[in-house]
Amino acid sequence: MPIEFGVHTFAAVPVVDGAPLSHAQVLRDVVAEGVAADRQGLAFFGVGEHHRDDFAASAPEILLGALATATERIRLGTAVTVLSSNDPVRVFEQFSTLDGISSGRAEMIVGRGSFVESFPLFGYRLEDYEALFEERLELLAALVREEPVTWSGTLRSPLHEQPVYPRSHAAEHGGRIPVWVGVGGSPESVIRTARHGFDMMLAIIGGSPAQFAPFAGLYRKAMEQFGHAPGRIGMHSPGLVAETDAEAKRILMPQWMVYRNRIGRERGWGDATEREFDASMAEHGAMFAGSPETVAQKIVWAKETLGVERFDLKYDSGTSHEDNLRSIELFGTEVVPRVRALLGEA
Repeated sequence: MPIEFGVHTFAAVPVVDGAPLSHAQVLRDVVAEGVAADRQGLAFFGVGEHHRDDFAASAPEILLGALATATERIRLGTAVTVLSSNDPVRVFEQFSTLDGISSGRAEMIVGRGSFVESFPLFGYRLEDYEALFEERLELLAALVREEPVTWSGTLRSPLHEQPVYPRSHAAEHGGRIPVWVGVGGSPESVIRTARHGFDMMLAIIGGSPAQFAPFAGLYRKAMEQFGHAPGRIGMHSPGLVAETDAEAKRILMPQWMVYRNRIGRERGWGDATEREFDASMAEHGAMFAGSPETVAQKIVWAKETLGVERFDLKYDSGTSHEDNLRSIELFGTEVVPRVRALLGEA
């Protein structure tokens, strides 16, 4: 199967002349970036859900609805929906609505997320972190079949023969809305994803993609053992495409440092260093940043190492709207054709 290419954004807030850009402007810029990705022929545009002042997209489904009317071909989804602190019924209703507006272009990537602000915000206990995700993924699996749902758990009221509307465009045409589960690196998450027959999106944001090869193998084996057809494996990694490696580093490293150090202080990490950045940007690191040739070669290596069917580049790290647009353009016009040529898919 030929590899597909997508881009993700967390709607990171850039700092301009010493002050953060307004959330409203960032949201408008994200819509423009999604339109640009569509024009470049990319397969997927994803918006990550966060509830912090440094990320503007707390309601990504609204952004995706705007994009559904402004784009023509690109598939649209979240990256990720924090399922643990969202009601699965509401999530399904939002995505079936998006699927109708977009004529069948909706996809979900659900996960637990790497931040926990949404739990107290929506009245959930962190002590229920694991149980919430387990139950809600089970309920979502029942909902996307688009049949009356009978379900019970311990952290939500039960449903009995409950229909949920609207029916999706996908269901009207004999299919279902695609669901991916974002997996950050535990075998239990891989097995859970396979048990429900969902596709798996590897969130590779640190270390080396090669470290995730065992999870890819485990997923394929588990899908077979659970009696499912082979599922898709994708990977999400941060990066930026510029004319040269040096230019990519010049643009990305200062913004990466700001976000890495802010999150690091919250989590008790030491300050980031240029050496750490270089290691991530290196040949087998998690960051896909550099010239089109550098990024293309690295994607080919990752594809051959993990056997992924989709590569999604998280293109924003507090970088400017102009740099984001240029990165999307180079990704679509330079990187994708290079990768296809190197893989013999051109």
